Amino acid sequence: MWFQAKESLGFQNALVIDEERRNRFIIGILFTMAFASTGTWLGDFPGINRIGAMLSAILLAVIYRNLIGYPEIIREGIQFSARYLMRFAIVLYGFKLNIDMVLNKGGMLLVYDAMIIVIAITTTMLLAKLFKADLNLSLLLGIGTGVCGAAAIAAVSPILKANDEDTAIGAGIIALIGTIFALTYTFLMPVLPLSADEYGVWSGVSLHEIAHVAAASMPAGQDVLAMGLLAKLGRVFLLIPLSLILSLWMKHKGEGEGNQSAPFPWFLVGFMLTSLAGTYLPIPDVVLNEISKASSFLLAAAMVGLGLNVHLSSLRNRALRPLGAMIIASVLVSVISFFTLLWFGL
Repeated sequence: MWFQAKESLGFQNALVIDEERRNRFIIGILFTMAFASTGTWLGDFPGINRIGAMLSAILLAVIYRNLIGYPEIIREGIQFSARYLMRFAIVLYGFKLNIDMVLNKGGMLLVYDAMIIVIAITTTMLLAKLFKADLNLSLLLGIGTGVCGAAAIAAVSPILKANDEDTAIGAGIIALIGTIFALTYTFLMPVLPLSADEYGVWSGVSLHEIAHVAAASMPAGQDVLAMGLLAKLGRVFLLIPLSLILSLWMKHKGEGEGNQSAPFPWFLVGFMLTSLAGTYLPIPDVVLNEISKASSFLLAAAMVGLGLNVHLSSLRNRALRPLGAMIIASVLVSVISFFTLLWFGL
């Protein structure tokens, strides 16, 4: 009898813990949505509307993290927003992509994407050696710069056997520098000698995170955003062969098992499917507009999770030299991709 009572009490405690965890998870998601709502509200103000709701949300998150700290108790919900809400938002954005407009440009975009990945990783590592920077952290930053930011860092960290600290610092640096670059792109957009489509592609092939690409290209319109996402998702797709190369490299070094790889980006498939639906199915414009608003809001919520990873004090000491190498590589990526598009077009 005593044993049964104790077992029943333990079961009840487990239920309470699960309920508390679920509540914290929900609160974490609502936390990011509250910031997204505030960013959307601020995005209507004169001056701030130049950067839009998404970048407003991520800047608010950066300020919150560095003044108040990371809300650890609701971390799971925040991470869910940063990872899965963003992917769902990207899938929804596919409805605004006109496949007929970009079918003849996809091959060239992949060429640009591959070129940028090679330049970013090679430049970062060469500068890291020159600066005597931490090579492990520098490699993570080079991959994040060339491929898809923090998502790429998280994907390759197990393959490269990177420690949690390097992974966290790398994600924070990518979020910070990518935000600065996205802001810069937004303010430069009106004076650049690029067409609207070329600006979108430039954002897609050179900016760090999918969220940064969305934030920089959104002010130019939905079609530009679609082009930027298409270019960016090509880099995401190239994470697959890159992860295989890294796995073989680690196996050759005797430090890896050779069977680890980055997860397949299924949201890329979803994006293409919704693009086909939006292009060839008779979906009313009013429905497409509502889907577009929903995806924009979800992206803003996802950006909050990204901004909360930016801890400015973590950039001191050992991170400064890899940061310097990564910034120079990022500038080089932007400059080379800009002039390539200016001279050769799409």
